[in-house]
Amino acid sequence: MNLIKTENLGHQQNWRFTATGEPRGYIETRQLQELWFHTGTACNLACPFCFEGSKPGDDRLELMTLADVKPFIDEALQLDVESFSFTGGEPFVARDMHNILAYASQYRPCLVLTNGTAPLYQRLNQIAPLIQADNAIHFRVSVDYPDSERHEAGRGQGTFEEAFTTMKSLHDLGFGLSLARQWEPDEDTVAVEEDFRAHLRRHGLPDDLHLVSFPDFFPPDSQVQTPEITEHCMTTYHTPESRADFMCAFSRMVVKKNGQSRVYACTLVDDDTDYDLGSTLTESMKPRVMLEHHRCYSCFKYGASCSES
Repeated sequence: MNLIKTENLGHQQNWRFTATGEPRGYIETRQLQELWFHTGTACNLACPFCFEGSKPGDDRLELMTLADVKPFIDEALQLDVESFSFTGGEPFVARDMHNILAYASQYRPCLVLTNGTAPLYQRLNQIAPLIQADNAIHFRVSVDYPDSERHEAGRGQGTFEEAFTTMKSLHDLGFGLSLARQWEPDEDTVAVEEDFRAHLRRHGLPDDLHLVSFPDFFPPDSQVQTPEITEHCMTTYHTPESRADFMCAFSRMVVKKNGQSRVYACTLVDDDTDYDLGSTLTESMKPRVMLEHHRCYSCFKYGASCSES
């Protein structure tokens, strides 16, 4: 995929039809199984590849508080949601993160995506009591490559060992763990994953932790040239079962912009207001989700998903 500079054609022109006028592929949301919260784009790191554009002090998406998330948790429970997930930025930059987790984990299992560095490590005393929560809290820690120099070229000096140290602390407390990594088309996946497992063993961690691989999603507002996904594509190359695996078929994400909480179709499209589906979860379940965003193509081609399963 190559980056190209094109003007946004706008919702009315390109939401339901491709540039050639064909009906665009879409997903119908069958039910809300998983609710995500974007805790804010502020982060202690400034990774140049971050698809959220996160960095210290960033406020493209504002930091969330318990008061922000509580109404959506309560509404999601009425919709029989099965789990809650939290991403950023770095979620533990949000001061209320431990309170948010304490509230959410009363009702459903929780997943937290984190870089595993200082914001989390320095708050282990707040996190430790949550092992007693009614529902499990699982942490997915980002370690881009099994090579410390390559990892730290993007995330900063010392972050490689810091992430593994934090993982070991969380493991010793009894929390579930997984590891998120960068995937490259020309990699030897077996060799890469074995390198990761060697690091896990070296740090006293189980070497059978789930490794979650992600392609390059590019920074926010990137105009990326990808094939357009038509209705024909979705019925020819996908089945009802595989379409049901698209995140927008079973999940939503809540973000905070300009002091207001809004519901977006999934975790990958918060840079495009076409995917703002309303101010309530119930409202957000009604529209078809059109596969217009360039990151939709990653889901179409690779089955990429931010979910743990």
